[in-house]
Amino acid sequence: MKKIIIVDGGPRKTFNTASLLQKVVQGASSVGQDIEVKTVRLYDTDYKGCMSCMACKIKGKASNVCKFKDALTPILQEIATADGLVLGSPNYFGEISAQMRAFLERLTFPWLSYNDYSITAPKRISVLLVLTQNGTFENNNCNGYGSMEYCISQAMGEPDRLFVYNTYQVKNYDRYELAGFSEEAKRAYREQHWEEDLQKAYDAGRRMAQAI
Repeated sequence: MKKIIIVDGGPRKTFNTASLLQKVVQGASSVGQDIEVKTVRLYDTDYKGCMSCMACKIKGKASNVCKFKDALTPILQEIATADGLVLGSPNYFGEISAQMRAFLERLTFPWLSYNDYSITAPKRISVLLVLTQNGTFENNNCNGYGSMEYCISQAMGEPDRLFVYNTYQVKNYDRYELAGFSEEAKRAYREQHWEEDLQKAYDAGRRMAQAI
């Protein structure tokens, strides 16, 4: 049985990021019964970012899985033996969400050796990065997954990417102080691209399941 872990770093359970990740689940699950897909919601998990305890660097006991114990521990242990990893986050202020950043600190810092600065994951697996953002492609202000993306690439190989632009922030723009955005333009863009983006998510999940 092959396993894919999907990590949802967005706060809303039924909006842009969650909807795309659900399509990834459907795509991966369509390949066959020998694929197990598990989704973890970071906003439902009680954990912290890297505590700088350096337990993963102790001589003779070094580990490439975080040693700090909290609700994230079993998730990190499960990822260490998984066959595929999907990371999904909205873009907040040009960055991934704080929850995703904290998670990635815990995931990737143990991979880094301060002896030779090599980056080694417990297991080399397929990775898909999903990023949703209100900004357009032309006005994109987000550097993807930032420095963490480099660590992932070095440890796992080049990840697959699905970056989705010009998403809805809310369902009803009339309720909020959002005059800087044209709901009409956003609606037109969504009607033209959203189903296509969902299909890309489905295809990415299926592609990962077929590759592992």
